Amino acid sequence: MLTIGPLDHPDPATDAVGVTTIQPQTAAPTPTPVRPPGRVHRAWFVAAVTFVTIIGAAAFASLPGLLIEPLHEEFDWSRGTIGFAVSVNLALYGLTAPFAAALMDRFGIRRVVGVALTVIAVGSLLTVRMTASWQLVLYWGVLVGLGSGSMALAFAATVTNRWFTARRGLVTGILTAAGASGQLVFLPLLSWLVQHHGWRPAAVTVALSALAVVPFVWLLLRDHPADVGLTPYGSTEPVAKPAPVPGAARRAVAVLFRAARTGPFWLLAGTFAICGASTNGLVKTHFVPAAHDHGMPITAAASLLAVIGVFDVVGTVASGWFTDRFEPRRLLAVYYALRGVSLLFLPALLAPSVHPPMLFFIVFYGLDWVATVPPTIALCREQYGEDSAIVFGWVLASHQVGAALVAFLGGVARDVFGSYDLVWYASGALCAAAALMAMVIRRKDGTGVSLPAPSA
Repeated sequence: MLTIGPLDHPDPATDAVGVTTIQPQTAAPTPTPVRPPGRVHRAWFVAAVTFVTIIGAAAFASLPGLLIEPLHEEFDWSRGTIGFAVSVNLALYGLTAPFAAALMDRFGIRRVVGVALTVIAVGSLLTVRMTASWQLVLYWGVLVGLGSGSMALAFAATVTNRWFTARRGLVTGILTAAGASGQLVFLPLLSWLVQHHGWRPAAVTVALSALAVVPFVWLLLRDHPADVGLTPYGSTEPVAKPAPVPGAARRAVAVLFRAARTGPFWLLAGTFAICGASTNGLVKTHFVPAAHDHGMPITAAASLLAVIGVFDVVGTVASGWFTDRFEPRRLLAVYYALRGVSLLFLPALLAPSVHPPMLFFIVFYGLDWVATVPPTIALCREQYGEDSAIVFGWVLASHQVGAALVAFLGGVARDVFGSYDLVWYASGALCAAAALMAMVIRRKDGTGVSLPAPSA
């Protein structure tokens, strides 16, 4: 295997052997671009723009749990019907992610993210005019689901892989926490709007928030360090910008088929499906109506979810820091085991008012909410190398499929049994299974290699 780069072949004559490079024989090797002393690397500014973008787009993730009761009361739709629309949204969020990662390789990050934000805004605005449940499925389920899928964690993984070779775990944690920060910003506002002015102004707020981020993406985000003549943060060698990869959909599917032949993929997908079921599908969608069943005001329950967002930021950033230093498999096992135990106690904690044990649950669940993301991305990178962003997109798809199933089944369980207790207990048991699955993911030496190319 040849390693190509001026630092590997300081002698120009040697460098020319087998390499399509033209330079004078007497010239010194091309110097590695370095940032001027005392200046912050451009990668941190790109990460900051990505962070703000995810925050601005996070409003759409805050709304589904607030819509269940208002839509049930206004249209007399069952909670199962509303949960189905949410499940379509969550499923498409996940299934779109790997294709979005491949589209970013083909058309660039800015174009894909800009279009995705516009689709979210259109879908959210159309819900204001809906009169039938199928329109909720189409507008919120399909359109917002497709747009949000292109803004999924694969976006954060792609930015991290391109702009950083050091501090990847930390940056992944920070960008993952951006979604929680957006929840913190928007959830109290949206719950206030829903309670005092109805759900329609809240939907319009989501649309405007998504549109407001588009100029930041287009003007400030860059696709690759080579676009501005830099190396990735932490790299000692220049990295050429890869050529656009045609056939984005074909590549995404090909990567899936190759990854599906490996055991670690199914273990990662299985654990992340349970992660989605126990967070987005269960708590984010059904915590507010479940608390309302016990007499808690909607604004109080939404505020508790916002507190989860506060501690989610702390937990996810800390998890990124831990991932740079500790074995990610063990981190995942600990996270899932503790999450499962906490869910088993939740039914006994729900009450008309907020009390200290409930606050303890909220703080703990916030710390653990998406702490699973940095070690999961690290394991994808270790196992699948440069294909890891697309592989993680498929793993994320399993996360959202798990979330979609529980969002739907949770609503059905509430309609049939009159409470959510069975769903909390079942999710706790699934988390225990995820902890065991994480521990049996095999190790791979080094930083991982690309999946083998498909045979001709």
